[in-house]
Amino acid sequence: MSGEKSRVEAAARLVVYIAVMTTKKKQRRRDEKKAKARSDEAPDPAVEPAPAPDAEPGGEDAAETAEPAAADVVEAPPETGTELDALNDRYLRLRADFENFRSRMQREKHGLYRRANEDIMLELLPVLDHMELALEAAEKHDADPSLIEGFRLVWEQMLAALRKFGLTPVDAEGQPFDPHLHEAISHIPSEHVPENEVVAQVRRGYKLGEKLLRPAQAAVSSGRGEMETAGSGGGGSADGAGEKE
Repeated sequence: MSGEKSRVEAAARLVVYIAVMTTKKKQRRRDEKKAKARSDEAPDPAVEPAPAPDAEPGGEDAAETAEPAAADVVEAPPETGTELDALNDRYLRLRADFENFRSRMQREKHGLYRRANEDIMLELLPVLDHMELALEAAEKHDADPSLIEGFRLVWEQMLAALRKFGLTPVDAEGQPFDPHLHEAISHIPSEHVPENEVVAQVRRGYKLGEKLLRPAQAAVSSGRGEMETAGSGGGGSADGAGEKE
């Protein structure tokens, strides 16, 4: 983090330096234009001025007139385009580093937020399971209907609050078995439920956004194949017993 901070500070100092150098270069250009304008207005030193009536040609007055014209000539400053190009290139590189640093910080921030939500949700899932089991037990034992309804409202309110943060239940009962969403804890032969379809849900699953937090535990139908095999095996043993008799 200290290295990233130092690069950002270096980029800021470089921007200030480039601004100062650009201002100085503009000032030099203005000075050159002023000097050029003054040199154009000054008399040509090659042309001798007309002598005054009471002065001789080539006297002190002519020397004094020529000296200011020579003093107005200003040498052009050296070119600094290469230096500015190098500074501009360095500035662009530091700016790209800063953009990458900011994007990485944003990704880390979102990742930390997502992991924190996952940890909280995983701690609350057993609470939802126990509330659901309590509702089922209360209905089986003919508890007070008003008590059951109030408890159900609390459970639904809690589930609705968690939905706002991306939590969604995954139901498996009556659905084809999906290994990406369901966890088969047993296989049960069934005459009515097709093979590889969920017979009963043991525990509800949940997703957080697009990520599966916990698969739904379910009992999966193995079809009628095992029942027919068991029946044919039982018939064969009975025939064998009849032959022995």
